[in-house]
Amino acid sequence: MNKNTFGKKLLIVLLSSSAALTCGCSGKDNVPDFSYQEQPSASTINLGSNDSSSDVSGYLLASDKCVINESDIADDDNMSCNSFLLLNQTDKKVLLCNNPYNKLYPASITKILTAYITLKYCNMDDIVTVSHDAANITEEGTKLCGFNEGDRISVRDLLYSMMVYSGNDAASALGDFISGSNDEFASLMNEELQKLGAANTHFTNPSGLHNDNHYTTAYDLYLIFSECIKNSEFKNIINTSSYTAEYEDASGNSVSKTFETTNRFLLGSANAPEGITVVGGKTGTTSKAGYCLMLYSTDDMGKDYISIVLGADSGDSLYSQMEYLLGNIN
Repeated sequence: MNKNTFGKKLLIVLLSSSAALTCGCSGKDNVPDFSYQEQPSASTINLGSNDSSSDVSGYLLASDKCVINESDIADDDNMSCNSFLLLNQTDKKVLLCNNPYNKLYPASITKILTAYITLKYCNMDDIVTVSHDAANITEEGTKLCGFNEGDRISVRDLLYSMMVYSGNDAASALGDFISGSNDEFASLMNEELQKLGAANTHFTNPSGLHNDNHYTTAYDLYLIFSECIKNSEFKNIINTSSYTAEYEDASGNSVSKTFETTNRFLLGSANAPEGITVVGGKTGTTSKAGYCLMLYSTDDMGKDYISIVLGADSGDSLYSQMEYLLGNIN
């Protein structure tokens, strides 16, 4: 497909958000303003192919999003991961990009959508009673906060615990609270994905625990994340290096747990280039997803950047590649 044909097929749309939902949350009068744009079904894009030249003309792109042209997609000898993006969100400019439409497993980066939905529909002071299922996740190697069945904890504490520490039990508790079950919450996630334009994504759970039918693309993650960072509370959450959750157990006893971030940039063990500030982001790791990281950063001129690395083969390699990406901000 030549550039002229590609350009003609892109439709620019702006739609106002008017979603309604019946769920366990209250306080919907204070729902943040998340605007969205519709996108056609995933059938318009070849999900079965990992060819970066796949036809992406089905995307309906809002005017506040970066558009990736075929000429933007290129290999880079310094990047060994499965997919990467570096986007100047302020100027709507693609800086580095490869395999943006490849179907990949996101691991815990999934939780950005769970956070988005929670902030959209819930009152942060609502109290959640941790369900049996949320307290009994048995998948080997899964990261857990250690919440127990019957614990009474605020939406705020669950949300921070999920995003800062990447607790899968916190994500599951939020899914149960909002929709009644994680399966129903997954249905809501996929409805919201369509509203956000992420038609090349399908999620099956709120945490990112592996499922062969739980997948996304780097570009779809960008579409989700770029909406998330419009919310000030979300930016506060991803900028938090340590969080203490205060709650009651099933017997009414006070419990306090402190969780440290999984993001090495916030811990100081990874470093952004001079003039670049990493606000925060989300990590994700499973055996099939590899090591994944998405970041929101700013430069000393106040411009915003989103960077994504998916499918690195180790934690050290992940952060080395992300540091390389950030070094290409100009």
